[in-house]
Amino acid sequence: MIIQLLGTGSAGGWPNAFCGCQSCASERAAGRTRNPSAVLIDEVVLVDIGPTVTAAATRFGTSLAGVQHLLVTHGHPDHLAPEFLLARGWVAPALTLHIWAPPEAISRCLDWVGPDDAIEFHPIAAGAQLKLTTELGDYHVKVLPATHANGNGDVLTEEAVLFDITAPDKHCLFYATDTGPFSEELVAGVRGRNFDVVLLDETFGTKYDHRHGHLDLATFPTAVNTLRDVEAICDTSAVIAIHLSHHNPPTAQLCELLAECGARVVDDGTTIEVGATPRIRRHHFVLGGARSGKSKYAETLATRYRSVTYIATGYPAGSDPNWNARLILHRQRRPAPWQTIETIDLVSVLASAPPNSCLLIDCLALWLTRTLDELDGWSTDPQVSQVAQKEVALRTEHLLTALDQTSAEVILVSNEVGQSVVPETSSGRIFRDLLGTVNAEVAQNCLHSTFMIAGHSLPLDRVGIVRG
Repeated sequence: MIIQLLGTGSAGGWPNAFCGCQSCASERAAGRTRNPSAVLIDEVVLVDIGPTVTAAATRFGTSLAGVQHLLVTHGHPDHLAPEFLLARGWVAPALTLHIWAPPEAISRCLDWVGPDDAIEFHPIAAGAQLKLTTELGDYHVKVLPATHANGNGDVLTEEAVLFDITAPDKHCLFYATDTGPFSEELVAGVRGRNFDVVLLDETFGTKYDHRHGHLDLATFPTAVNTLRDVEAICDTSAVIAIHLSHHNPPTAQLCELLAECGARVVDDGTTIEVGATPRIRRHHFVLGGARSGKSKYAETLATRYRSVTYIATGYPAGSDPNWNARLILHRQRRPAPWQTIETIDLVSVLASAPPNSCLLIDCLALWLTRTLDELDGWSTDPQVSQVAQKEVALRTEHLLTALDQTSAEVILVSNEVGQSVVPETSSGRIFRDLLGTVNAEVAQNCLHSTFMIAGHSLPLDRVGIVRG
């Protein structure tokens, strides 16, 4: 099961475009945007489709052309913007779209459907058992009751629902947004499920008088503990807070608070590959040529975190005055609270990093240089060189595994060395090829990749990706 979060925010988004509160200002300064919550599963099942979902899919380079089933929790506009049906109809899709939604949500869609549109509506209610047939196999969905209310604290006349989704590969997701404290019926319905991923409402943060049928920082931990008590959450479950609003503290502080109950926050666009332990792509890879601004850009990214450790992979100061001057410049630029570690043992650093901290690794080119020095990889003896190259490949594999398993958010910097002339020496060509491979493999294991050119940043994750 591959899950992409097309949105992790609440109705107004976070930051709210009309708001100047400290929380919104902090997120705005960090360049982070959260749009209304929605998830795409294996590119064939979509859960909720608010007004920003189609734009978000385009932003993340994701196509919705293969979606065959849409699950809708309820008819509020941030969860169902029916005008998407008009845009979909314009391209005359070959696939029939099955929409599974409460009756009042379906009624909002009817004026947007043409007589020839390949749309089938399926009214649902809590307690229903659904089978969604796709070319990948059948998805089994259990519809569960939400505890959702309007601003007066009254339960909605249109009953909002939650979804327990099992993919053909038997991995399972609990999609639980727009709900307050759980009912006994819901708790009984998820008992013993051991979900791989739980996406759980945490709308109101430190605002406790909302009466809207959502969770906040007081009721969210209680809900998580309830799910643990009935074994709906197990040790390998990924618990992620969604439907976030500006009533929460800034993301870095929110991460620390949620970590206390074993939950986390991820950015919009995050992809979760579900296995024995869900693998969440959340790191940032920054690539560029010499003096392109890549290190400064990476340092700016890191300032959004409270706890930052700078991993310097270059050689320490020595007899080269130019190198020493560069080291001094980098050190002076780092904020005083940052910790610095000089090492190329990246695996150990990643393994020992505390949850919700940030590691800034600068850079992979120097890591590779020192690794080849250590392995005598510059040798003109082909056998020695080949052994070194195999060891670099193995260490790269270990690095990728450590990136998957670390509790920290990681920003990795590297040099682009493959766009110039062919190196004159064999050792230069080996370095170019090895670093190109390392860069490509690391980039494909990060949520974001940015290419720096003359101090300008180009977001590579928005221009497509080729997978071999």
